[in-house]
Amino acid sequence: MANYKPDLSCQSKFIPINFSEQILPGTFEYALCYIIENKLDLSTFDTWYNNDKTGAAAYSPAVMLKVILLGYAHGLISSRRITKACENNILFMSVSGDVQPHYTSIAGFVAKMHEQIEPLFTQVLMICDEEGLIGRNMFAIDGCKMKSNASKEWSGTFDELGRKRVKLQRASQRIIERHQAQDGLSEELATQDLKQKEKLDKSADKITTFLATHKEKLGSQGKPVKSNITDPDSAKMTTSKGTIQGYNGIAINDDKHQIILQAKAWGSVGEQQTLKPAVTQLKQQLDKLHVDKPSNEHTIKFTADSGFNSEANLAFMAQSGFDVYIADNQFRKRNPLFKDSETYETEQEKRRFKRRQGKPRLFTSSDFHYDETTQTYRCPAGNDMWRSGINVKSYNQEYTRFCGYLKDCKNCPLQQQCMRKPPIKTGRQVQFKNNDSRKKLSYTDKMKVKIDSPMGLRQYSKRLGCIEPVFGNITVNKGMNKLTLRGQEKVNAQWQLYCLVHNIEKLQHTMHYEG
Repeated sequence: MANYKPDLSCQSKFIPINFSEQILPGTFEYALCYIIENKLDLSTFDTWYNNDKTGAAAYSPAVMLKVILLGYAHGLISSRRITKACENNILFMSVSGDVQPHYTSIAGFVAKMHEQIEPLFTQVLMICDEEGLIGRNMFAIDGCKMKSNASKEWSGTFDELGRKRVKLQRASQRIIERHQAQDGLSEELATQDLKQKEKLDKSADKITTFLATHKEKLGSQGKPVKSNITDPDSAKMTTSKGTIQGYNGIAINDDKHQIILQAKAWGSVGEQQTLKPAVTQLKQQLDKLHVDKPSNEHTIKFTADSGFNSEANLAFMAQSGFDVYIADNQFRKRNPLFKDSETYETEQEKRRFKRRQGKPRLFTSSDFHYDETTQTYRCPAGNDMWRSGINVKSYNQEYTRFCGYLKDCKNCPLQQQCMRKPPIKTGRQVQFKNNDSRKKLSYTDKMKVKIDSPMGLRQYSKRLGCIEPVFGNITVNKGMNKLTLRGQEKVNAQWQLYCLVHNIEKLQHTMHYEG
């Protein structure tokens, strides 16, 4: 018979430990310690303390940052779990220098570092730029909806919260009426009822206080929107896994190594409203990076999905200096790549699609775009058309007729959506009234033409691989899938710490360590 040595993995053992030898080169914790100890300026944290003459010594900001970021990297979001790891885990003990900060100290450190997180984020970006991780070829923006430390059961408009308060008060009153009607209740049941009544009264008072001290939120259309009592800055959000009470972590990253350049968490604000402040902050970050580097000869491309599309946003991005590609809500329906796709936003849309099968909708004149500057027409595929007739009269109306080039129409991927039969002698013809108000294109119309063109389709197709893996790494690989704090400032600091973990991991294998 075989004879194996016993497994002593659960056996306690007293051994001498050199903490510095536990942090191995090439690991995340090695890069983390090196960056914090040698690359970051943490002097801004000194303003927190005034204990040089009196008071107990404080935990070093470097130690606190190391244990917090290491904990986040291992999915330890709770400050209690980080504290426990510092007491029991040899890796955390090595990183902290055998210091065990209390969980309240860890939570308080994250909660009040909203002013210090921006400089730290920028310093790490500068290191990424030094290592050549920022390509400045394409930027992509998107949002990651994350559950916050607030219950969605305490959400509602002021009218809904008022009705909930009335229900709680009625339930409390029913307990009193039951006691008055049944004097013979046992002491145990009476005690349970009194505890339940106290809980109901406390909840009703909580709603009363909130309604008296806060103003009702209004949406973009001036209508009341839901507020949350436990965290007024958060919002109810619909995700693929259901409705959550949380925040939307917006991030802009570079496509070369998926470095996050800008990050901010937003609560009760739609994605459309986050684009302008995010791009403004992005430009500020780029200005702080190495200006002595030679600039790219080409314009930086910028992509975003339909959640960021609006006429105001497109007008703003037209002046941003980026080569912008932002999809609209109908982009997939026009894109031939999604022609046979069976993904539908709603069940009603799926039924409409099935009813339309066998009766494909052809492009009408409203799908073609007139460029007032060049006085040319473009088809939905983005190809130029030539003017085949001027002042064509029909039913006492004057029209200008345009025709597609035959070579373009023959090889067009949108041919079946544009023409009933394949072109033989001429391409697709379309005409519009000479006094047609559609001559002047809006920014939305211009973007449709641009993103439907072969170049636009090719550039926009890179967005998914540019931004989505970032959120997958943060929420799935690293387990940073929820927020433990409340309030816009605190949550924003924690979201940026999550993004710092991602950026430091990118530096892990590329940094040139000194000494």
